[in-house]
Amino acid sequence: MLDICLLGTGGMMPLPDRYLTSMILRYNGKKLLVDCGEGTQVTMKLLGWGYKTLDVLCITHFHGDHVTGLPGLLLTLGNSGREEPLTIVGPIGLKKVVEGLTIVCRDINFKLNLIEVPVEEQILKMGDFFITTIPAKHNVPCLGYSIEIKRQPKFILEKAKENNIPKQFWKILQNGDSIEGYSPEMVLGEYRKGLKVSYVTDSRPSAEISNLIKGSDLFICEGMYLQNEYKEQVRKYKHMLGTEGAKMAKQSNCKELWLTHFSPAIPNSELDIKEVKEIFENSFLGFDRKMKILNFED
Repeated sequence: MLDICLLGTGGMMPLPDRYLTSMILRYNGKKLLVDCGEGTQVTMKLLGWGYKTLDVLCITHFHGDHVTGLPGLLLTLGNSGREEPLTIVGPIGLKKVVEGLTIVCRDINFKLNLIEVPVEEQILKMGDFFITTIPAKHNVPCLGYSIEIKRQPKFILEKAKENNIPKQFWKILQNGDSIEGYSPEMVLGEYRKGLKVSYVTDSRPSAEISNLIKGSDLFICEGMYLQNEYKEQVRKYKHMLGTEGAKMAKQSNCKELWLTHFSPAIPNSELDIKEVKEIFENSFLGFDRKMKILNFED
């Protein structure tokens, strides 16, 4: 199963009841974090999942509300006794940004593996996480992400015996590797659907996003404002309406939509999702530490 949590749902600046936009995933004891605005380590502490098994941090772009929590997070990881390397993924310029932000935390005892990704479609494999990036339409280089957990087809004992596969090769073929003229399909059954979570913030709608999120079990999308009356505002600053996210979720056959990255000008009590749900019924407002568990289909 895949655990998902929105650590924060605010844009631009943190509020007393709304940390800055960030998401964390947990699978097989490993964790992947997307974005790290100021205070991220605090809401992580409130969540209670711990720090040591954070393996990957993906940064969408280098505006402060998405990255300036990095020094605090690194120091918190160091104080928790971490020694394992941490991989950080982000657009070109990541190394320069991290170098500047970490001036105040040079004494951490673990290595940072920095991966700069061109603002174009890329696929990265980080342990069990398959990460796809696409360009987002913001006023600085920005990435949208989807994170997939692949699922191997079932091992079919009868196929292995019918194809006279030596027993010592079964495990290798089951893991998807070929050996000595034998291929995985000689022992495996049909394709099985995995799990997919997509995350896009600080962008205008685009064909690239629609393609990225196709078939997502969960699409987490910016809703800087929710109603169409704010359309000119989001166009000017290259953000997105909740209604625009809903249209893409519907077109791309997503199962569920969570909205996040709300304007600090809109208090939680005034967040109204009615127009969004009229477009895509399975839409929900995000809130800090909103959680969901995704399970594989049988």
